[in-house]
Amino acid sequence: MKKIILKNVRQAMLMVLMVTVGSWTYAADVPLGPGDVLKITVFGNPDLTLETRVSEAGSISYPLVGDVKVGGLSSNEAERKIAELLDKGGFVRKPQVNLMVTEMQSQQVSVLGQVNKPGRYPVDGKRSLTDILALAGGANEEAGDTVILTHTQDGKTSKEIIDLLELVRSGDPAKNRQLTAGDSLFVERAPRFYIYGEVQKPGSYKLERDMMVLQALSSGGGLSPRGTERGVRIKRRDANGVLQIINVKHDDLLKPNDIVYVKESLF
Repeated sequence: MKKIILKNVRQAMLMVLMVTVGSWTYAADVPLGPGDVLKITVFGNPDLTLETRVSEAGSISYPLVGDVKVGGLSSNEAERKIAELLDKGGFVRKPQVNLMVTEMQSQQVSVLGQVNKPGRYPVDGKRSLTDILALAGGANEEAGDTVILTHTQDGKTSKEIIDLLELVRSGDPAKNRQLTAGDSLFVERAPRFYIYGEVQKPGSYKLERDMMVLQALSSGGGLSPRGTERGVRIKRRDANGVLQIINVKHDDLLKPNDIVYVKESLF
């Protein structure tokens, strides 16, 4: 029963992370920055249509008015600035300028590790941790229950380990961290255990949280015809790296990198 509940919770977590997110709309109050691609149009003046990329200096070169500093401005503020330059220069009277961000490079977060689509993803306004993981295709089959969030502010970098399973179980939105540009997420690989001897499918398996010896035997396909439940041992390294051989019971919990060995029955 415990295994079934754990499996259902894990499936619920993966469903949350795999939620399809709608198309991105660039929030009007998000500042423009280097690398952002802008498409600018002026109503009634097709010759002033321009698609360009913001330079490392935070500026663009616009027809008639030349170099325009847009870095740090919102899209609305950049529209007004270009309109003022066109108007004051006598090029267009009371121009109606529209600026659309077609590609964001400056406002992004990185998602790495055990996700289906690692890469960099845009942050338009407020985006939660699960929003960004959903964009990355959710956790893959090798993913563990934790993610490392790296955040840099005022030149100082901090790291936080977030328990995804607990995040989903609690349903507390306060625990679903809001990400900002420059943040990075790393979804860790789940720990493993190994099983060999008289089992149907010896090999390496993902270690589930609070996994018991009996569940490990099930992952290995159960005992072979020659196996015996009385002959189960665990090989485990202690804090000093010394390999210990431990007699275990069915409800004993496994630890990462445990080696489960099933002996052959003597009868």
